[in-house]
Amino acid sequence: MDERINFNDIIKKSFLNSDTFTSVSILQILIGTIVSFLIGLFIYFVYKKTFRSVVYSHNFNVTLVLMTMITSLVIMTISTNIVLSLGMVGALSIVRFRTALKDPLDIVFLFWAISVGIAVGASIYAVAIFGSIFIAIAVFILSKKKWKDVTYLLVLHYDEKAYDEIKSQLVKFNYELKSKIVRNNLTELTLKIKLKVDNTAFVHKLSNIDGVKDVSLVQYSGDYAA
Repeated sequence: MDERINFNDIIKKSFLNSDTFTSVSILQILIGTIVSFLIGLFIYFVYKKTFRSVVYSHNFNVTLVLMTMITSLVIMTISTNIVLSLGMVGALSIVRFRTALKDPLDIVFLFWAISVGIAVGASIYAVAIFGSIFIAIAVFILSKKKWKDVTYLLVLHYDEKAYDEIKSQLVKFNYELKSKIVRNNLTELTLKIKLKVDNTAFVHKLSNIDGVKDVSLVQYSGDYAA
């Protein structure tokens, strides 16, 4: 008699068998929830202490803690049955998040929270704990590093008669023209300029030039200005 088992037999006898459900004890749920919460708080404080972007978002930071806990609960749930896990993957695949993250580091922290939740949900606590410690050390080291030059956007509104004196003030700096808009006799000049840290005294000199209406200096980092 041919007793070969094909793929359909495996599905019928194993994957679709209700006996394949494994239980998760209350103790496992309690330990997993507490560990994910504590590591989520750890991520919360690391994000708050190392934040260097434009505007700090408390709601996003709270989301990191909740994301860690929710992910761990999801992993605990889908680990009880393979059919349930496949269904969960299908359900989550249709979810679309519309919130735009302006700082790439925010994506790193979000992925960190999800990774910890997966590790805790799978009861691999050592990976979650020691991995988080090493990641935090790397974040602190890299966030404390001071670069030699800082990039700014310098925006000036002035009359044409002030151009020569403005140019004489800027000749000592390394700058790049971004835009120049002329409306009647008023000119708007936007420059990308690199400066030493806190070396912004020249802004007052520019504002005191006869014919200069206003001067703005904002820190520039790729896609945003602060």
